[in-house]
Amino acid sequence: MCFRRRYGKLRVVGDRLEISCPLPLGPADRVLMAHGGGGRKSLELVRDLFGAAFDDPVLHAFEDAAVLDGSPAIALTTDSYVVTPLEFAGGDIGRLAVYGTVNDLAMMGAQPRYLTVGFILEEGLELQTLWRIVTSMAQAATNAGVRIVAGDTKVVERGRAEGIYINTAGVGFLVPNPPSGAACIEPGAVALLSGDVGRHGVAVMAARADLGFSTAIESDCAPLHDVALDLCRENVRLYCMRDLTRGGLASALVELSQASRVELEIDERQVAVDEGVRGACEILGLDPWYVANEGRFIAFVAEADADRALAVMRRHDVSANAVRIGHATDGDRPRVVAKTVLGSRRLVEMFSGEQLPRIC
Repeated sequence: MCFRRRYGKLRVVGDRLEISCPLPLGPADRVLMAHGGGGRKSLELVRDLFGAAFDDPVLHAFEDAAVLDGSPAIALTTDSYVVTPLEFAGGDIGRLAVYGTVNDLAMMGAQPRYLTVGFILEEGLELQTLWRIVTSMAQAATNAGVRIVAGDTKVVERGRAEGIYINTAGVGFLVPNPPSGAACIEPGAVALLSGDVGRHGVAVMAARADLGFSTAIESDCAPLHDVALDLCRENVRLYCMRDLTRGGLASALVELSQASRVELEIDERQVAVDEGVRGACEILGLDPWYVANEGRFIAFVAEADADRALAVMRRHDVSANAVRIGHATDGDRPRVVAKTVLGSRRLVEMFSGEQLPRIC
């Protein structure tokens, strides 16, 4: 769907933004929770509304961060965090905010350096809770080697937020041999996955609903800059890297297929899912491929460099279980096809709704 086809064209008239279209927007056009879920609705909102309004070639790349001209080149990203509950097994909203921003920079081949932080605090929030969050955030920044250099605080009335919302911006500097970009993935490129999938979303849901699974499931929340930058420094031919957050592995693969206009063939047997996560997903009716992660990424590399790239990834604890899961082909259209454990093939599509709301 193109914004201009569905809604017409945007134009600036004086200090106003006008939409010219054959039919006006109807009363049923509203923001849905699914627009924040990382699936098809999220893509449509970003691409067809924001992309049309903020018409800029850098935005249209739809990468994890913008690369700006400079010497060295600068990577800039921003993100917001609204996870509930604020604390969960393996992490909290503060740690999530730091690592999520660091990872977006790292996926572009940038060394993260500086963060800004904005807090929206709800009236009645316990200061002890806030202290735990900000000290966790400070420790995460130290772990990732970044400095928090600017910030802002706002307080809203009770009932207008769920304790804390956090917005961040991150600045990093590109290292030599950064990824060439999602649009550059070519047939023959190999897909590498850094570890098992689905931990973060299940950990948050378990904490939110107090499900009390017999096996403790912890979020995979972790910084990825060390392994990502090692791939760059080892002169691996990198087409792109993408961290698997909202929408999980499946949505990331579909996005990359569409961006590169190639078909991706994935071996389902190579995608690891922890048994505890798999069991929880079966109980909750979820597909682990669509469940969020906060410490996992995929990398597309040249076939000739695939084994060396895997060796680099396995040197790091966060990606010690990295595996080859598939490759890009010269199929007749951009799509993602998974080879199942039974040997059949299934089409992997982007989730149209939302499986787990408010997980990041």
